[in-house]
Amino acid sequence: MEEDVKLESANSESNSGAKLDRNISVSEFSCSCCYDILVNPTTLNCGHSFCRHCLAMWWVSSKKTECPECRDKWEGFPKVNILLRDVIEKLFPDTIKEKYEDLEQNSGIAKALQAFNKYGNEQNQSSSREGRANQQRGGGGFFSGVLTALTGVAVVLLVYHWSSRESEHDLLVHKPVSKWTPEEVVLWLEQLGPWASHYKDRFLSGRVNGRLLLTLAEDEFLKEPYSIESNSHRKAIIMELERVRTLGVKPPQNLWEYKAVNPGKSLFLLYALKSSPRLSMLYMYLFDYTETFLPFIHTTCPLQKEDEEDIITKFIDLQDPTWTQWREFLVKYVFLPYQLLAEFAWDWLEVHYWTSRFIIVNAMLLSVLELFSFWRLWSTSQLRSIPRLMWGHFWKMSTQGLFVAIFWPVIPQFVCNCLFYWALYFNPIINIDLVVKKIRRLETHAM
Repeated sequence: MEEDVKLESANSESNSGAKLDRNISVSEFSCSCCYDILVNPTTLNCGHSFCRHCLAMWWVSSKKTECPECRDKWEGFPKVNILLRDVIEKLFPDTIKEKYEDLEQNSGIAKALQAFNKYGNEQNQSSSREGRANQQRGGGGFFSGVLTALTGVAVVLLVYHWSSRESEHDLLVHKPVSKWTPEEVVLWLEQLGPWASHYKDRFLSGRVNGRLLLTLAEDEFLKEPYSIESNSHRKAIIMELERVRTLGVKPPQNLWEYKAVNPGKSLFLLYALKSSPRLSMLYMYLFDYTETFLPFIHTTCPLQKEDEEDIITKFIDLQDPTWTQWREFLVKYVFLPYQLLAEFAWDWLEVHYWTSRFIIVNAMLLSVLELFSFWRLWSTSQLRSIPRLMWGHFWKMSTQGLFVAIFWPVIPQFVCNCLFYWALYFNPIINIDLVVKKIRRLETHAM
């Protein structure tokens, strides 16, 4: 049924005698879906308007949030164009009334509208939750920015402080044994363990320097001024002395000495263990078994022995792990890799008081973040994509490691130190912020 309306309007006061006559038909207010008059016209972001029920049926059938005519995506949830609706109802009241009566008798249209409006309510609730979360994070964003700037300055100052100390103090790991002073020999002796401090005064009274130390034999430690009666203590000193004779310098026995001897490897392991602990431990097993992997597995999965001799010499004469150690290690390796890092740092609390605590806290935070990642895969039913993600992660780590290996010689040492101390001391602060955001996001979805 075609209904025409005659529209008469007056122009401005200067042309008050002139009138505009025009006939407006229903076809000028037709829906592009049903080609009938627009009922509850809904205008999308692209500018096209459709009947509310036509748009609902399109969404129910296609599940696409796009315009039925131009296929542009709409944003948010479309609403009724109130101005256009009022104009159509005033111009064509009879036609609109008949259309409403026809729609009320169609149960399929009613169900489509109900489902469409339910979808809209869920979208609005989600948007409001995100808005509240953004407001809550607003102050945190400023705080995070200030915190990042302060930590950046702190890293630079820390690197400068440690660099100046390293330049002033010649580490024994770089100094030949033959040039050691008696005081440096005692420093080497004390790092063998707390038990070695009992013999500090005896070595000082004998004025044992590096040259003399290299000439000592096991039977001489029974005589004056050493008088080391404990067989396990003598064995530990002799075994460590053999390592010194072989290397020509003091072998690294703590984090800072290891970093001084292996700056590139220490930086690589620090970042690799953080982002991919399983691949990093596999690398240590394949390419650095004796120097790195054996101390690591014996620390994190020790044998339960009470023999004093075994306790003292366990890090000097390392044997291949037993099946019991391998079993414990593999379980933690698969399910709790960051716990292995925390246990290793815990064993070094007496040597690195604050540094070990930073590593332990960071390992706990990384475990939580990994748990969140697995939970997201589980909740979104993407467990089948784990092999693909693992391969992508392996490829990414391999290419990054190759890139570092190629460009490592040309990277300034100061930049490397900045990266090292940032990962060691300030990554836990960043991970705290990440964990808080993950928890807030879960709370938002739960609301």
